[in-house]
Amino acid sequence: MATPSTSGPPGGVAAPAALGDRVPDVARIAVLRANALGDFIFILPALEALRAAYPQAEIVLLGAPWHAQLWRDRPGPVDRVLVVPPAPGIREPGAGEPESSMADFLAAARAERFDLAVQLHGGGGNSNPIVGGLGARVTAGLRAEDAPPLDRWIRYVYYQHEVLRYLEVVGLVGAPPAGIVPTLAVTDADRAEADAVLGPPGRPRVALHPGATDTRRRWPAERFAEVARALAGDGYEVLVTGTPAERDVVDRVVAAAGVPVRPLVGALGLGGLAACYAGCALVVSNDTGPLHLAAAVGTATVGVYWIGNLINGGHLLRGRHRPIASWTVRCPVCGVDCTPGIYPHRPGDGECPHRDSFVADVPAIEVLEAAHDLLGVQGRAPC
Repeated sequence: MATPSTSGPPGGVAAPAALGDRVPDVARIAVLRANALGDFIFILPALEALRAAYPQAEIVLLGAPWHAQLWRDRPGPVDRVLVVPPAPGIREPGAGEPESSMADFLAAARAERFDLAVQLHGGGGNSNPIVGGLGARVTAGLRAEDAPPLDRWIRYVYYQHEVLRYLEVVGLVGAPPAGIVPTLAVTDADRAEADAVLGPPGRPRVALHPGATDTRRRWPAERFAEVARALAGDGYEVLVTGTPAERDVVDRVVAAAGVPVRPLVGALGLGGLAACYAGCALVVSNDTGPLHLAAAVGTATVGVYWIGNLINGGHLLRGRHRPIASWTVRCPVCGVDCTPGIYPHRPGDGECPHRDSFVADVPAIEVLEAAHDLLGVQGRAPC
């Protein structure tokens, strides 16, 4: 953690301000977090901490278009969303999204007269210049070794749970934790959307999500099919969710299950998906956004994780959540140790071109045992 210094660190970079001081007279707070769904879920406790510490301030999320849609008429710690333009290390442009200028965005944002700007968007190489360009009275956030400093900063160290990482950041501005569990409200509109697609449940539902953008995080479709078959036999209606880009893996699960299961590919918006999961007894998923969404709306989860991602993103509680870890650290194709990028003094280059699953060694029985434990199933439950 960075600490104050009267002499200043080498290189003439100003030392960070004292930690923990609440910023006076704050009317408007900007928070930068513009990446994917799971990444956003991780900062919800930090946003709640800011809300508790600055109850009269407006909290404005600098996010992506989907953030603006998600937070429309939704209770929670975000009052408003400003869509930040696509930029390297910030976010990718959406399909058909018109071009926009970061310089124009920052000029408009400075007119908002933010009192406090908080960077909750990684190591800061790309994000700290944006936060620094907002013109806020005080800036705070993370700082990797190659990132410019903010007024108050803490060193970015890769292996740290994301929820705790961002709670540390908002602690720099006098916002102690109000909780450690990400929570997201489900609205009546979300439930209406889900009901229109799903209809009333004839039996308890469980959902499986076999996709993930990074294919190294994907548990084999055949294992998901084993879980689907077993849970259908236990008397559950089994939903298999996926984005349009994940249609192939959803189809493989459905075909391999050999029992009636219900595919849901791109059928629901994000709010509708939240309501769908909230209505399920359990969600079984790879480590990807929908897994964290399900937990945030209060649903029990079984998640399949690569061990490094479990350290950074596994749910912190075990009463209703079971993260199952793969301990694979070498590429299953070429055997390269994939940790040296983080630990450069270890042998190997840490990189290879393969994207085969790093979690294929997790047996289906481990996931099923965890699912049965959470569902209270002893063997086969009656329908």
